[in-house]
Amino acid sequence: MDLTTSNTAIVLDSTADYPDASADFANWRVVPLYVNFGDESYRDGVDLSGPEFYARLPSAQSLPTTSQPTPGDFVAAYKELGDYARIYSLHIGATFSGTYQSAVTAAADLGDGRVRPVDTETASVAITMLGLAIQRRLDRGTTDEEIEELIDRYKREHRLLFTVDTLEFLARGGRIGRAAAFAGELLNVKPILTIEHGEVVPVKRVRGNRKAFQEFVHAVETETTDSTTVHFGTAQAHAPERADEVAKMIRHLRPHADLEVEALLGAVIGTHAGPGAVALFWFTDSV
Repeated sequence: MDLTTSNTAIVLDSTADYPDASADFANWRVVPLYVNFGDESYRDGVDLSGPEFYARLPSAQSLPTTSQPTPGDFVAAYKELGDYARIYSLHIGATFSGTYQSAVTAAADLGDGRVRPVDTETASVAITMLGLAIQRRLDRGTTDEEIEELIDRYKREHRLLFTVDTLEFLARGGRIGRAAAFAGELLNVKPILTIEHGEVVPVKRVRGNRKAFQEFVHAVETETTDSTTVHFGTAQAHAPERADEVAKMIRHLRPHADLEVEALLGAVIGTHAGPGAVALFWFTDSV
């Protein structure tokens, strides 16, 4: 079957940090996770925006918790896309959340074979960038086989680096992975982290935001080229000035590349990364 934007849809969950997806693309939908402040539950990006979350966080009596969408939430989204013959449902790594399993259950409950749930093994803007790579292929016509090959390559080749102000949020949420080796560091030591196969992995320890920024510069200089085939993304958790600096660096060092996403981390990812987190993403794709 020839897949196009007319017959193929893309579903993200809200951890992709792209709340405007369905406004930008008629064939995209976002299924929200939940953020819980005590007994109050909010749909990420629907009932509680990123700015509202960061405004509320300092006065919270305890750290919020998060929970996955139900299979019924996904079934509702898939049924809304009933005119599409194929749906690629792209989700945060299964090691971080039960979201992917909810999508798998929903696809099985629907029972019509239209839905292809994908464990992206990653998070945040990296999910959105995979969706955009799929969309580029849908724009000119593609096949399931080509998209499956893209997904496999994306898992192998896409890169991301991020830094957090403290590992406390990752640790409390149980998402710290091998980065636990960096826990308990002295004040102002900045961990440089990545995600590999659905696990947070430590890369390096540096002192201060300036040194962390230089690690981003070094990665761009040594791991990318100035080509239109290189796609970048940035994300930040209540740290817009630092994210803007990263974006300016990309435009200066790689003026021909595509800075395709600049995002605010939503409430769910913000709960686990914590305010002050900054992330850089990149992927080379000739389409």
